[in-house]
Amino acid sequence: MNAYDFDKTIYDGDSTADFYMFCLKKHKSIILLAPSLLFAFLRFYVFKKGTKTEFKEKMYRFLTKCNAEKDVTEFWDKNCDKIKDFYIKQKKSDDVIISASPEFLLAPICRNLGINHLIASKVDSKSGKYSGVNCHGREKVRRFYEEFKDGEIDEFYSDSLSDTPMAEISKKAFLVNGNKITEWEFND
Repeated sequence: MNAYDFDKTIYDGDSTADFYMFCLKKHKSIILLAPSLLFAFLRFYVFKKGTKTEFKEKMYRFLTKCNAEKDVTEFWDKNCDKIKDFYIKQKKSDDVIISASPEFLLAPICRNLGINHLIASKVDSKSGKYSGVNCHGREKVRRFYEEFKDGEIDEFYSDSLSDTPMAEISKKAFLVNGNKITEWEFND
């Protein structure tokens, strides 16, 4: 099986940021949450306080202003063409998408692409609350083995070195930078 990160790997951009902007244009009242989002951003990224999951829960509060199911469907109707050609050409039935993005956001596009295995952050689409932790870094490896006890990854693709733990458990790993794919180089 092959495993892929989603954002900036098989999707040209950051699906969560794109979805946020899509919802902001559609539901103007989301702007009222901007001050608390700015505070959460400064707290986590500047002052290094709290966890990434806590920051993202604050960010996902915008979902309380949306009809997530309807909005996600409309979002993918407009953004499905951002799936990169390299992935479309090589996709297989046993592919795994493993992403920090929310499961509710990625599940519809994965279904449309015929992807049967999605491991992503579990975020309530109405409240923005997590059940569990953000699926990022070593958490991806833990979640992969939770889903596939004896799973072996033939090839892993990601745009980010934060996915090195996933690359390390794969037979081959590749970094994706735009449309350029290079073999993952490990530092000894």
